[in-house]
Amino acid sequence: MYGGSAVVSARSHTARTLTRPLTTLAILVALTGCGSSPPSELPVPEPAASPAPREEPAGRVVDVGNAPEGVAVDPETGIVALGFRNPNRLALVDGRTGETEREVPLPSSPRHLGLAGPGGPVLVPTEAGGSLVQVSLPEGKVLSTTRVGRTPHDADAAGGRIFVGNEFDDSVSVLEDGRELKRLPAARQPGGVAGTDVAVGVVSVTGRVFEAFDARTLRSLGRVSGGVGPTHVVAEPEGCYYVADTQGDAVLLLRRRGPRIEQVRRINVRGTPYGIAVDPAGDRLWVTQTRFNTVAEFALNGARPRLVRTLPTVRQPNTIGVDPRSGRAYIAGRAGELQIVEPAEDRRAPPEPDDGRSRCG
Repeated sequence: MYGGSAVVSARSHTARTLTRPLTTLAILVALTGCGSSPPSELPVPEPAASPAPREEPAGRVVDVGNAPEGVAVDPETGIVALGFRNPNRLALVDGRTGETEREVPLPSSPRHLGLAGPGGPVLVPTEAGGSLVQVSLPEGKVLSTTRVGRTPHDADAAGGRIFVGNEFDDSVSVLEDGRELKRLPAARQPGGVAGTDVAVGVVSVTGRVFEAFDARTLRSLGRVSGGVGPTHVVAEPEGCYYVADTQGDAVLLLRRRGPRIEQVRRINVRGTPYGIAVDPAGDRLWVTQTRFNTVAEFALNGARPRLVRTLPTVRQPNTIGVDPRSGRAYIAGRAGELQIVEPAEDRRAPPEPDDGRSRCG
């Protein structure tokens, strides 16, 4: 299964970004699997194996230990949740100080993390255990453990329900009131999951497609290309989806328009983009560049995102989360570090004039 679920340029070759329409890809690129891949499945996209950092990471760096991967930031409590393996646990970190406040044992290894809403609970898919664990904030109490499909990889809330991507089941579990309501068929190897108030988007990493489902009726709203090799997706409330095309060195901007999904723009992001987070309150998008140990911050001005800055990160920045209240970004490095980056000074500035078209239509 694959690894992990935006300033003056730190390195000139990472600062440049271009936009161009996405063309249909007819050839799938064979890639090395991320850690492991299921029998008879195509290999899936990987983050780059990051080199030793050449620059000091921006912001503050806190040692948290043992390869953290999976970040969920709660704006209500200010807690940053991190997933760990060996031992399997969830750490609840104070987002201001970087200090770990408590640790919650988990039945098996987590990967990505989500939130049911402001204030929690934290959504923890446990891959080997085939379950979705919900953990309260700030207490760190396990509220429920629900059996789902095989190798749940990512989860998010949409329309009052919880959706879990079951990576090796080619399915999405729909949870309501702590039980599995239904299991939806999905394209091969669903990984990233991102919800809005009315719909949920799912990236299938081997199928190389993005599909959205209506959160109420559970009907598919259609599929579109996910690029060369997509891995993760984040969403904004108004229906924008940002897909990390890791193998394609790009981020795809998709939107829901009526009963269908359409592609709006392709943003070139060099450096094997992998971790991705959106800050809708500050109109910002953050994308980690694993090949360079950098993170790019974009201003979401209409349908034309603009690179604001690029910053050096900790080694192997596979996962990132952002607090929409403060604008701080939290980057988990596989070497056992949590990097805390303050927002750019112009984060809350009004969007620049564009062509009059909202980025979400």
